[in-house]
Amino acid sequence: MTHAAAQAAGPETVVTPPARYSAVALQVRCDAVNQDSGADSARARMNASIARVGAQIGACKGFLRGFNGYDLKLVVLPEYWMTGFPLGETREQWQDKAAIAMDGPEADAIAALAQRHGVFLCSNHYELDPNFPDLYFQSNIVYSPAGDVVLRYRRMISLYTPTPYDVWDRYLAVYGLEGVFPVAHTEIGSLGTIASEEILYPEIARMSAFRGAEILLHPTSEVGSPQLTPKHISKMARAVENVAYVVSANSAGIYGTPVAAESTDGMSIVLDWYGRVLAEAGTGETFNANAVLDVGALRETRRKTGMTNLLSRVPLDAFAGTYADTELAPPNKTPDGRMIERAEVLARQRQVIERLVAAGILR
Repeated sequence: MTHAAAQAAGPETVVTPPARYSAVALQVRCDAVNQDSGADSARARMNASIARVGAQIGACKGFLRGFNGYDLKLVVLPEYWMTGFPLGETREQWQDKAAIAMDGPEADAIAALAQRHGVFLCSNHYELDPNFPDLYFQSNIVYSPAGDVVLRYRRMISLYTPTPYDVWDRYLAVYGLEGVFPVAHTEIGSLGTIASEEILYPEIARMSAFRGAEILLHPTSEVGSPQLTPKHISKMARAVENVAYVVSANSAGIYGTPVAAESTDGMSIVLDWYGRVLAEAGTGETFNANAVLDVGALRETRRKTGMTNLLSRVPLDAFAGTYADTELAPPNKTPDGRMIERAEVLARQRQVIERLVAAGILR
């Protein structure tokens, strides 16, 4: 390139990649609050879980530093790790017993874990929002080593839990689209999140990827199996199609409910951008799903030409019309912000299915 051509092109942007570091999908058991009759005993149980998991993070950090020489800088916890999920409770009861305030003592205690251990910590929990006082949301929150919230994502696709899509217009007015699909650009890379079964929906991960996410954090609580499951296959697919790391943490069982405790156990995993398994856990409480992430190598791969750079080859305009013309689940299911119960949820889903049949999408 001539000097004049170089001047016209402008200076090359140099992005300094973070040093390699350890990340862990920490597989911990859930002590469910379903067994508690009221909010006070549920909060005590949550606080005990926070203390127990905090000790495990500290032990994991010390072990990995001595084992592989790389500092632990990223920890992903399982879905609803300190409460479990509603099982017979009404939405109002669950809101009172299991949802925590955005700036309440439980949130502060989780933030303190990130600060104490110097890690980015991804927690999935039920959360109250003063902008929507009659609802709760299932949220993925990423806390920085300073104890600050650097990402707050509310689960967008859920059959029974309220979502931003249920109050879509109001939610956008409060948080904007960037607040719906946030990405945290940090010193360890750009972080995006996916909640639980949303791993089955390519669009959720793709929204983060299009905003620059390099590492997809996936708190989950799913059926464990020695065979590949739909969610496990989807984790690999999301890594490949978005040229991204996936760090997916599953529960090590949910205790304190009538459901067999180890039904959700095992399969925590760390994947690279080719869908290759870097580390995978068996069953029980374990930090075995840990791996060294090399974001510099990922960034180099994303800038290369060739057939494997899938993210650069997506023909969006070819898809846009069909997406725009296809009506599935409508937004603003509860524009008044009220809670709706299970029977109404299923009745609305039946209406969507009937509409898809009428449109010839389903036969």
